[in-house]
Amino acid sequence: MSEPSLPPRLPEKPTRRTGLITGIVIAAVVVIVAVVLIVVNVAKPKADDAASGGASGAAASKPQTVSIGVTDASQPYWKIYSDLAKKKYNVTVKLVNFSDYSQPNPALRQKQLDLNEFQHIEYLADYNNTSGDDLQPIGPTAIYPLPLYSTKYKTPSELPADAPVAIPNDAINEARGLLVLQSAGLLELKDGGSPFSTVNDITSSKIKVTALDAAQTARALQSGSVEAAIVNKNYATDAKLPNTDIIAKDDPSDPSAQPYVNVFVARAADKDNKLYQELAALYLDPSVEKSVQDVNGGSAVFSDLSAKELQTLLAKTQEQEKAAKG
Repeated sequence: MSEPSLPPRLPEKPTRRTGLITGIVIAAVVVIVAVVLIVVNVAKPKADDAASGGASGAAASKPQTVSIGVTDASQPYWKIYSDLAKKKYNVTVKLVNFSDYSQPNPALRQKQLDLNEFQHIEYLADYNNTSGDDLQPIGPTAIYPLPLYSTKYKTPSELPADAPVAIPNDAINEARGLLVLQSAGLLELKDGGSPFSTVNDITSSKIKVTALDAAQTARALQSGSVEAAIVNKNYATDAKLPNTDIIAKDDPSDPSAQPYVNVFVARAADKDNKLYQELAALYLDPSVEKSVQDVNGGSAVFSDLSAKELQTLLAKTQEQEKAAKG
């Protein structure tokens, strides 16, 4: 006699422990997927950054080094500036210091530098016209007064007759120095002078003007070979000439002084590079500006001209110089 058949056996109902493990596994998978998506999105460079050649308002997607030619690399504001560039844009600033004004522009043209910052618009205009180059300003720094220093006399009128006075011999700073001497009552220039005057335009003088390399005028003053000297701000700072030795200077806040605004300069192909423009703007950060003013006794007049405005000013100044020189 056959045994009665048993009813089919149903699958066992999952226990509470099995369901809990399954839930944990699913949750873990969801978390891992979410983390991967976040990492991919963060690491993915923005299209704008790739198109502009750099980051905008945030750290660059990868570390970069930007070389900047200067003539005052030892000054404390460059350390502040470099730290900000690293923190804000992930850029390591490589400062390349030059001993005189004739070197940074050719170095930029030859791609030994990415940018330079040492000159004003008038100087750049003269360089472009003379060399046939087309370097372009991409951001302003400040206008500095051009001072006449003396370690012996307190006013220009105290200088003895035919006293030797040194001025820079580069075309633009020579003209500006002559205008300072004229405003101090020490000489007169043909037709009242211009930003393009030379020593040949002196029509009368109470002093003996000696034109030297801009890097040498402070040394000539300190050695006693001249009684007074026009000294550009970076060389005066390096020579530790005190502001109390300034006996005359021009007015950087005068609208006519605008072409003397110092600028960051790039090759024409890089004039719209967004990262370079942001690095130029970083010089106007309050912490950098404060350090610059501390070094210069509060005499700097900072500028807010845009890159386009500076480029328009440069083009106008170049045309004026061409017309002045015939």
